[in-house]
Amino acid sequence: MSTMSETAHSKPKPKISASRRLFLKTKLLKKAMTMLEDEKQDRQADRERILEERHPALQLAGLSMQELQNLCKELHQKIDKVDEERYDTASKVAINEKEIQNLSQKIFELKGKMKRPNLRKVRVSAGAMLGALLGAKVKESVDFKANLKTVKKEEEKKEEVTDWRKNVDAMSGMEGRKKLFDAAQ
Repeated sequence: MSTMSETAHSKPKPKISASRRLFLKTKLLKKAMTMLEDEKQDRQADRERILEERHPALQLAGLSMQELQNLCKELHQKIDKVDEERYDTASKVAINEKEIQNLSQKIFELKGKMKRPNLRKVRVSAGAMLGALLGAKVKESVDFKANLKTVKKEEEKKEEVTDWRKNVDAMSGMEGRKKLFDAAQ
């Protein structure tokens, strides 16, 4: 008896019968469909009304040829302006979509859902690595040391250590400055 009472408590009996529930669902769906159709018609009517307000019908009767040409030029300028705006908007949308895609990819990567394969250690010789990088172009082995630049170090010129007092005496006055000037040239 305890098993029956447990199952009765775990699954309460619905208050509405299945047929009544189905009938209510179909009624709700029909009402939603009619509301959706009404909404579409309202949007279409609003669109037409707004277009009529913004762009009234052209009155072409009684215009001269010059006036018609000027009107055509104005319309072409407006069309060009609208096309530029449409292009700018389309490019901004494309940039934003690309950025959204990149950010969603980063989020996906940060969540860690992508499984990264375990990498194996592979021993590759220098020749095999060059062959893989450069293709079949390199057939002979390359001597890396031969291509290195050689740098010759110049030995620093060491001045003879002399008595500094003699040097100061020799460079004092205009004659010493002339010697420095001549030495620099």
